[in-house]
Order: sequence, then C-alpha cells, then structure tokens
Amino acid sequence: MKLLPLAAAHWEQVRTIYEQGLATGNATFQTTAPAWEEWDQGHLAHSRLVALDEAGQVLGWVALSPVSGRCVYGGVGEVSVYVATAARGLGVGRQLLAALITESEKQGMWTLQAGIFPENTASVRLHEAHGFRQVGRRERIGQLHGLWRDTLLLERRSTVVGAEPPLPATTERPAAAEG
Repeated sequence: MKLLPLAAAHWEQVRTIYEQGLATGNATFQTTAPAWEEWDQGHLAHSRLVALDEAGQVLGWVALSPVSGRCVYGGVGEVSVYVATAARGLGVGRQLLAALITESEKQGMWTLQAGIFPENTASVRLHEAHGFRQVGRRERIGQLHGLWRDTLLLERRSTVVGAEPPLPATTERPAAAEG
C-alpha cells in the first residue's frame, strides 16, 4: 500500500468510496457526494491523503476540514476517514489515520476532532486506537433521513504541537505607556 497526497485526479475514486460510506447510513449527515470543487473548498489544502494498492486503485482516503473560521481555532481540524468497502478490515484506515496525524502535526495542527455516529463502532475503535478520546456526546444534533441522530465527539491533542507548558498566569496589568 502506498500513501500519496489526495489530488483532483483521485476524485472519482475518492467520491465512489465516499458514496459507499454514505450508503451505510452511519458515516455522515451528508446524503450525496459533492462535486470536487465543493469538496476541495471545504477541506484544508494540507493533510489530505489517499491509500493506493499496487495497481494504483484508491483503497481509502483521509482529510481535514476546518472547525471554525476564527483564527484561534486555526490548529484544530475535523477528521474524515473513508475506506473502500472491499478494503475494510485490512488496516487501510489505520495507516491513513496514523499518516494524517503525522502530516497534520507537521502543519502545526494541535487538535484533531471527529464527530462519529455511536453506531459506527469500527470508526470509534480506530480513532481511540490512535489516541482520540471521547469528550462529549451531542444528542439529537441533526437529522438523517428524517431521524434525529446523536454523534460522539472524539478529540486528539497533539503531543508535539502546543505541548509546551503554558505561560505563567499573572494578575499584574502591564504598565500604561506614557506619552
């Protein structure tokens, strides 16, 4: 298996895998796959990977979306990881997520989040195996096919980026500038 940056040339296969995830009813609130341009704009330009087999077929993909447009959250990304139906259980997701963590830290990301349907136990286990922990449950956060669904919020804090101790708190106010 070979990991490469996800590019527009991979989109048709990436889209097919995304649609396989949609068909499970436990991958996302989305009900259709977007066009490349929409997908591209909704994901960070870095930390996008595909896993290819020996024949160059995409086995899975992983990418990050921003969680907010506010600059304070610039180092926080939401994980998407999808594996082709035929490749599930072969370690594709494990390799992709491990590589995503490494790549995201090179890009200065300090927190990765994942919103996962509780029924998607394979995804929950995958994320937990890579250091994610459940920090919340969002009850009835959205509807999918007319049913209210919960999501689990999992989070992984980098041990590399932002790992330095915080500056000491001070109660003193800075001196006013004279002028």
